[in-house]
Amino acid sequence: MTAADPWPDLAGRLIDEAGKRRHILPIRVYFEDTDFSGLVYHASYVRWCERGRSDYLRLGGNDHRRLIDGTGGREPAAFVVRRMSLEYLKPARIDDVLEVATSVKEMGAASLILDQRITRGGAPLFEATVTVVLVSVSGKPLRIAQELRAAFGGG
Repeated sequence: MTAADPWPDLAGRLIDEAGKRRHILPIRVYFEDTDFSGLVYHASYVRWCERGRSDYLRLGGNDHRRLIDGTGGREPAAFVVRRMSLEYLKPARIDDVLEVATSVKEMGAASLILDQRITRGGAPLFEATVTVVLVSVSGKPLRIAQELRAAFGGG
């Protein structure tokens, strides 16, 4: 273990390629993630995508706690899911090691459209397009601040 590669890498990693940032989160499939047939339960994919989105934000220096607390003089806020489009392509099974990849497809004033993919050994198993909106704790949409845009690799 080196300082450049600390263990454990619980939050995954940010990767910058060709001017685009994406987040990769490794996941191991445990018994609790499967259904009676031994395949991954459909809701487990959604849960793993949520972890990927949360850790993407965290590694960018703006975790959910800071948003909700209003740290840095901002109005307390949170990202909420507005829309999800899901595609189940192939099943995963217990003990599989998967990767959840998250990248920003589009950034609006108060919203993000994210591409999320779950793969096993590079083979796609699940794809999601997720729209999230930044809202105040009172429910009002908020403009995404420059520091949050930077956390997602935007300008």
